[in-house]
Amino acid sequence: MKNLDMTLYFITDSTGLSEEAFFRCVEEALKGGVTLLQLREKDKTTREYIALAEKVHQLTLKYQIPLLIDDRIDVALAIGAEGVHLGQSDLPIGMARRILGDKMIIGATAKTVPQALEAYEQGADYLGVGAIYPTTTKVKTILTSTQTLDEICRAVPIPVNAIGGLNKTNLQVLEGIGIAGICVVSAIMKANNPQLEAEILYQLSKELRSNI
Repeated sequence: MKNLDMTLYFITDSTGLSEEAFFRCVEEALKGGVTLLQLREKDKTTREYIALAEKVHQLTLKYQIPLLIDDRIDVALAIGAEGVHLGQSDLPIGMARRILGDKMIIGATAKTVPQALEAYEQGADYLGVGAIYPTTTKVKTILTSTQTLDEICRAVPIPVNAIGGLNKTNLQVLEGIGIAGICVVSAIMKANNPQLEAEILYQLSKELRSNI
C-alpha cells in the first residue's frame, strides 16, 4: 500500500476562469496545505489537456504534492504525473494497473460496497466516495449516504475519501466515519482566498480523522 496523505484532496475546475486566475488558485491551494491534487478537465482536447497538465505538474512538483490526472491515463503517462483517478465509466482499474504498473497511483470512484471491493481487488490505491451533498460542478453526481460511506470505509483496507459538495460548514456529517480525508472542488476553486480556505479545510479534515 502506498503511503498517501489523503487529508485534503483538491480537484480542479477551470470552468469560467482565465489561465492566470486558474493557476493562481491552484498555487494558493498548494500553499494552503493541499495534500493531493487531481486535474479534472472534461472539455479540453488531448493536446490542450496535456499542455495544461504539464504546467500544473510544474507547480505540484514545486510543492512536492502528487498530481493525479482524471480519466486519462494517456495524459498521465505523457506528462509523467504521479497517477490517475478513474470513474465507474472509465478504463477498468485492473486494466489501468497492467498498463501503468505498480508504482503509479490509481484512484477509483465507488458508490457501493461491491464497487469498492472490486476496485480494491483490481489494484486501486484509494477510493473517492460520494457525492455526500449535491455539487455545483458540471460533473453529474448521484448522492451517497454517510451510512454507505461508513460501510465502504469498513469494507476495504485502502484509504477512502469523502467527496461531493463538502465545505467548512458541513463536514460534521462525517464525524465518526473512518475516512482518510476529504475531497473538495468548489470550496477552494470559488473561494475569495483559496490559500486560507485550504488551511481551514486541512485543519478540519485532520480534526475529523483524530475523532474517529
